[in-house]
Amino acid sequence: MVNPGLFSANKSVNSVKVSFRIPYFTQWGQTLLVCGSVPVLGSWNVKKGVLLRPIHQGAELIWGGSITVPKGFRCQYSYYVVDDNKNVLRWEMGKKHELVLPEGIRSGHEIEFRDLWQTGSDALPFRSAFKDVIFRQCWDLSDTTVGVNHINIEPEGEAILVQFKISCPNIEKDTSIYVIGSNTKLGQWKVENGLKLSYFGESVWKSECVMQRSDFPIKYRYGKYDRCGNFSIESGPNREVSTNSSRSEAKYIFLSDGMMREIPWRGAGVAIPMFSIRSESDLGVGEFLDLKLLVDWAVATGFHLVQLLPINDTSVHGMWWDSYPYSSLSVFALHPLYLRVQALSKNIPEAIKKEIEKAKQQLDGKDVDYEATMATKLSIAKKVFAQEKDLILNSSSFKEFFSENEGWLKPYAAFCFLRDFFETSDRTQWGHFAHYSEDKLEKLVSKDSLHYEIICFHYYVQYHLHLQLSEAAEYARKKGVILKGDLPIGVDRNSVDTWVYPNLFRMNTSTGAPPDYFDKNGQNWGFPTYNWEEMSKDNYGWWRARLTQMAKYFTAYRIDHILGFFRIWELPDHAATGLVGKFRPSIPLSLEELEREGIWDFNRLSRPYIKRELLQEKFGDAWTFVATTFLNEIDKNFYENIVLIRDSEDPRKFYPRFNLEDTSSFQDLDDHSKNVLKRLYNDYYFCRQENLWRQNALKTLPVLLNSSDMLACGEDLGLIPSCVHPVMQELGLVGLRIQRMPNEPDLEFGIPSKYSYMTVCAPSCHDCSTLRAWWEEDEERRLRFFKNVMESDELPPDQCVPEVVHFVLRQHFEAPSMWAIFPLQDLLALKEEYTTRPATEETINDPTNPKHYWRYRVHVTLESLIKDNDLQTAIKDLVRWSGRSLPKEDDSEVEVSPVSALSSAEALSEKQQFAGTMEKPVLVK
Repeated sequence: MVNPGLFSANKSVNSVKVSFRIPYFTQWGQTLLVCGSVPVLGSWNVKKGVLLRPIHQGAELIWGGSITVPKGFRCQYSYYVVDDNKNVLRWEMGKKHELVLPEGIRSGHEIEFRDLWQTGSDALPFRSAFKDVIFRQCWDLSDTTVGVNHINIEPEGEAILVQFKISCPNIEKDTSIYVIGSNTKLGQWKVENGLKLSYFGESVWKSECVMQRSDFPIKYRYGKYDRCGNFSIESGPNREVSTNSSRSEAKYIFLSDGMMREIPWRGAGVAIPMFSIRSESDLGVGEFLDLKLLVDWAVATGFHLVQLLPINDTSVHGMWWDSYPYSSLSVFALHPLYLRVQALSKNIPEAIKKEIEKAKQQLDGKDVDYEATMATKLSIAKKVFAQEKDLILNSSSFKEFFSENEGWLKPYAAFCFLRDFFETSDRTQWGHFAHYSEDKLEKLVSKDSLHYEIICFHYYVQYHLHLQLSEAAEYARKKGVILKGDLPIGVDRNSVDTWVYPNLFRMNTSTGAPPDYFDKNGQNWGFPTYNWEEMSKDNYGWWRARLTQMAKYFTAYRIDHILGFFRIWELPDHAATGLVGKFRPSIPLSLEELEREGIWDFNRLSRPYIKRELLQEKFGDAWTFVATTFLNEIDKNFYENIVLIRDSEDPRKFYPRFNLEDTSSFQDLDDHSKNVLKRLYNDYYFCRQENLWRQNALKTLPVLLNSSDMLACGEDLGLIPSCVHPVMQELGLVGLRIQRMPNEPDLEFGIPSKYSYMTVCAPSCHDCSTLRAWWEEDEERRLRFFKNVMESDELPPDQCVPEVVHFVLRQHFEAPSMWAIFPLQDLLALKEEYTTRPATEETINDPTNPKHYWRYRVHVTLESLIKDNDLQTAIKDLVRWSGRSLPKEDDSEVEVSPVSALSSAEALSEKQQFAGTMEKPVLVK
């Protein structure tokens, strides 16, 4: 790269021509534009950016344009796809392009910047999951000499100075980057004569050389030269630099060649809810400090990632209903359930220590006793708090924590106080405090208030939760393990967030999901839907704050129900199921549209369709009494028996009821009305919304992605609009693939070998039965899977034996997906010893039950799993065989076990094994 004072101080510089050049295929009516941080490039106002013009060069479409700038010019810039009115249709993801103009260029010289379009996936190595965890040693090149921003050659005559630049985030210590190619300056493909690049920080390597114009076109590639003298050249076709498309005589060509083309990195991980972990130190439930043990087990097993369910406080009702981890009391506060009370102080009195030991024995049950565990922990924490409150609250560490978090901490503590004082989280029962204000808050948390000690106790608990989770998170980073959190799509309607920010929520509605694999009646989650219009006024500040808070602990996260950022399934707050919802936003059926189609009896179609036969079926001989006495009262019981849903805010708009053909109201219509409504139904659900939903997602999701540097994964299960996957790919969002829930409508079982790289693959998840339970649920399905997937004509075993588990897990390990993440229950099924518990008891959630008790606990401690070398070896061999990355243990790889050292020719595939007899030894004894 070039630096001020580059050539000669005697040469005056007035202006220099800067050209931009980028290959990109557009559609009709689309144009490329460059916009940047300075006025000549629009000052990030795309409407004022510089339009580029296309040139065909071979099979490529090259877009180019130029500006004239003064000496010392520097800026950032990005490319955009726009329509004829300069409306943005698409933009680059990741880091901005950097332009630093070399001084000393003679007036009128041209410098050409040749770029590549940056996609969302290009930005992934710069996310903290990779930068700070997986490739942390690669980015820590503090002892590497950083290249000097200086070149001392000026191209004369027909010479052109070419700068090569490549990003290589995954590089071992003492490894160099070279560019070799067809030109003598590039070694004529010999690495010993190639051009060595210098490190410029942030994984970027650069170097330059002068070539004659007659040397072009030049073919080249980048490669790594390690400390052992091995050279590995990048994959893919040769790169090429030419001068054919240059409309000017550029004397400088600066190449930005994106990423080194290597075999895509792939890793594996384990998923388990925080509450499900069991250790010898916990008090009835998994605790944040247990994560250190889980990380140790993950490293020993070959995993780079630990995935959790949401860990925010859910203490809304003060009972076991609060076990539902997706119904947040606060999206910022951590759950006191996960506090290790033994770690609150180094000076816990003996009496409290004995109380803790007694509680450990009492709460060490098969499942989590949510209410007893919460009561015990809070009781003990209050006793310790009473002993050391002055010491902690006056410490510099606490003051720093309070200063950084008081924006959410004070409302949270005040809410908890009011909840307990009024014995309800329903703020409508709080009298004067029902409506939040800053003045009321300051009085509630004032040091002069009688209840100030109660307020401080909530500060104290959150402070220690922060310390304990931070300790575990830092431990995971140092061990090379990603902690992956979970971002719930909703908040409880009686939450701190709806109290403080009621304008951000539509409180008379509920969030849910239409009928899908999980529930044929759909789901009503009970959360209020978001007021996106209001949220956009401060550029989604509430969401940005959530992600900033998460990033303190996590380096990756799962976006729960990512479809909700395209459109949400909105229900009336009284709906019992998810059947009578509508998508928000969506383009409704207008009254005029329906009338043009010959549909006019709107009351008949949009009100509960109650006939005598229906009443007789429901109430028998009492139907006449019910009809005359209660008919107006029972309308809601038949609310789902409608065809159209009338918009509550605009009576001239309608929405087709999901699965309307299943209703008796639809079945009693004439054929013309049926045909029209079926056509409009398909148009509403599968056609007319796609562009609207794409635009909606592109307003909100980039804000989330830019709010932190965590790796983002989206849970894209359910009824998936066709716009979802292209948008996720564009933004660099990693999707989810569950084998039993394939995206392809013609498949019963997904094919892991055909999954795309930008996915997480898993055999099951927390919202469905485990692999063992699924295998045992349905005999006919088990037969089809055994025959069609495992390719065996024999009868499958009734139980999901370890050989079956190994086959399914291996499919997922070997998938092209970036991540293979396995529920811990499915991994334990590799060993018979861990399958004695009934499979149905290992299910974490039942989506069909809105009051499900989330209480599953693993029946084996982490300490025992760490000692189980057989299970670790079996799993680690699967990681190794699949070519996925293994974390390093003590800076050195564990030797390959004799069993795993078999060549591919020696190892029989599981398909061949199952084609023979089932009388085989289990994989792990």
